[in-house]
Amino acid sequence: MSEHVSFDQVKGMYLTTLEQYVPIVARVHGDNHPEFHEVRAVFDVLVGKLRNAGAEKPELHEEFSRLREISHNYRVPQDVCETYEAVYQMLGELDSAYHA
Repeated sequence: MSEHVSFDQVKGMYLTTLEQYVPIVARVHGDNHPEFHEVRAVFDVLVGKLRNAGAEKPELHEEFSRLREISHNYRVPQDVCETYEAVYQMLGELDSAYHA
């Protein structure tokens, strides 16, 4: 039996790590995967909305929709590192928790 994890819990688990990893992945993989620069831009908007929302749950449907579109539902390219894969895994879990 799996336990439901809230959006706030997932955000608490992953946001700081994502803020560290996303710029690194963009720098390392951006030349071969230019779409990741767009992932970073959308992520930056998402973080801004989260920071400005305080204790409230911000409206992030558009950002998650765009991330799913850009990343082909968080499908990891075969020629990337584990950090890239971790970013997509964390973004996917954050997305799922937001919509739960």
